[in-house]
Amino acid sequence: MKVPTKLVSAFRSRSAFLLAAHINPDGDSLGSCLALAEGLESLGKKVLIYSREGAPEFYRFMPGHKKIKSGIGKMPDKDTLLVLLDCNSPERAGLERQPCNASAVIDHHETESLFGDIRWIDRGAAATGLMVFHLLRALKIVVTKSMAVNLYTAMAVDTGSFRYSNTSPDVLRVAAELVEAGASPGMIAEHLYERWGKNRFDLLNLSLGTLEIRDRIAVMYITRDMFLKTGTAEADTENFANVPRTLDIVRISVLVREVDEGLWKVSMRSKGQANVAKIAEAHGGGGHRNAAGFKIKADFLSVIKTIFSEGGKVLAIK
Repeated sequence: MKVPTKLVSAFRSRSAFLLAAHINPDGDSLGSCLALAEGLESLGKKVLIYSREGAPEFYRFMPGHKKIKSGIGKMPDKDTLLVLLDCNSPERAGLERQPCNASAVIDHHETESLFGDIRWIDRGAAATGLMVFHLLRALKIVVTKSMAVNLYTAMAVDTGSFRYSNTSPDVLRVAAELVEAGASPGMIAEHLYERWGKNRFDLLNLSLGTLEIRDRIAVMYITRDMFLKTGTAEADTENFANVPRTLDIVRISVLVREVDEGLWKVSMRSKGQANVAKIAEAHGGGGHRNAAGFKIKADFLSVIKTIFSEGGKVLAIK
């Protein structure tokens, strides 16, 4: 993987960085930020990590997670470079404005904006964490055990623990190097998949009770009342959209969450060539061919009708 020379030069010449994860951060976004921050700090750089929601509880096994701030405050330096990781617009990172005088984007999503003075967007990369690994190599930074844990987590999350079709030879080679550097696949897998609180399990149980399958499309939903009943939050729904995808008859799996009155967040997963990013893009969202999402303000029945209708069109495309 070739890292843009302009990006490497910017990281070498700048003295301060604001690394921003996307809204409702996942393991790829957080792991990329944490590993890059540690690498830059080893070069004597000033670094601030921003995530609007902080680090979700089930990602707090990741080394350095306490460094993540849910507010920006004062910039480390007037020459601070804003770096968006695993997203490509300030809005996606929960930033109402551009807080720095220069910006860079490191992302792998299929949908993209024109934001960024320096843009490294590789749609073929399995994870932003994989791109960060190669950036660290280009900067001649030695990967420590803590960086290895964070980057392995980033890659595991976005490849379904190396089960998805984006698991390339490069992914497996890098994963092996990260294990050699100290990442423990067993420990990371346990935290990702076997450390659920009972309230999160109860929420999944309630959402599965809403499951509806039509013409190879599976939809389940979560209302605000369900969040209140179980004492959970939106962050607790990570990976829920993948559950119906395990059924052999399902090609598109969808989770619909009520985030405000009349406002719904739609997370879509698909198998094979079904490109759910096209659906997301049509509604102002984005993502990858097999994992995408968007928000929509409408009554619930209209949302469900839209999903089944547009999902059917995607499945009909050969």
